[in-house]
Amino acid sequence: MKHWLQLLAALILILLLAACGAGEDSEEQESGDTGNNEEEAAPEEENAELVVGASNVPHAEILEFASDKLAEEGIDLEIETFNDYIVPNQALAEGELDANYFQHIPYFEGQVEENDYDFVNAGGVHIEPIGVYSQEYDSLDDLPEGAEIIMSSSVADHGRILMMLEDEGLITLKEGAGINATIEDVEENPKDLQFRDDVEAATLPQAYQNGEGDAVLINSNYALDAGLSPREDTIAIEDEENNPYVNIIAVRSEDEDKEEIETLLDVLHSKEVTEFIEEEYDGAVVPATGEGAEVPAEEDTSAEEDEENNEE
Repeated sequence: MKHWLQLLAALILILLLAACGAGEDSEEQESGDTGNNEEEAAPEEENAELVVGASNVPHAEILEFASDKLAEEGIDLEIETFNDYIVPNQALAEGELDANYFQHIPYFEGQVEENDYDFVNAGGVHIEPIGVYSQEYDSLDDLPEGAEIIMSSSVADHGRILMMLEDEGLITLKEGAGINATIEDVEENPKDLQFRDDVEAATLPQAYQNGEGDAVLINSNYALDAGLSPREDTIAIEDEENNPYVNIIAVRSEDEDKEEIETLLDVLHSKEVTEFIEEEYDGAVVPATGEGAEVPAEEDTSAEEDEENNEE
């Protein structure tokens, strides 16, 4: 009897040990399964958000095309559209935008100086040649004496307009006037052209369509937005070669080296976006390549200064 009791006790002990082992294995498996589930359920890293203010055409259209590629690079792009040249810089200064894309370099520099904006030019994207439109005349040579020339009220555009008219042989500017030329810098005006500069850039197409003036000079973005073709409807168009009026991405100085801004510029300079601009706008908008797409570097004059000091 005692022998059987010993065997029964041993059997019970074996069963208890087996049950404990199975429980531990089950806990380990459950723990492992939970860990795997946690790994599987771990949320993906969210894309960064970038808010860019832009003119409707072509700026917002270019950004819209670039948005898919930006998403692949981890950036969700939000585009805020504007119809004037003032509010986008105000919105950037107030932190409502991360960047804006609507203005060319001379206008940008003038606005920074005038309003003491703490902005930098992050990089150029494209050029919009200004075109001359006329309801009545087929060429600049046909313009009569005393013809009324309507141009943007934006002083930043006056230099390029006047230099274009000088290149066409209609006027002569004072020596050295350059891109900062104003109407007062017109030195010779054989046809006695009458310049009217009280029309906002956005309403220039309307002035043309209403038959105002003998010729109207219109920025290509506003011409496109109004359904005009800068290549087919103009009697003359600005040369894009060596054109300083590159449209840029502007950002606050503190964000100049922000990764999202660098990625935005990389995408806008990509082959896909360049080809889109060329094909979509057929020369009315020209990709800024080479020097025009890069932020000008400050000239290193240290070597020259050392040489001058040695000569002294």
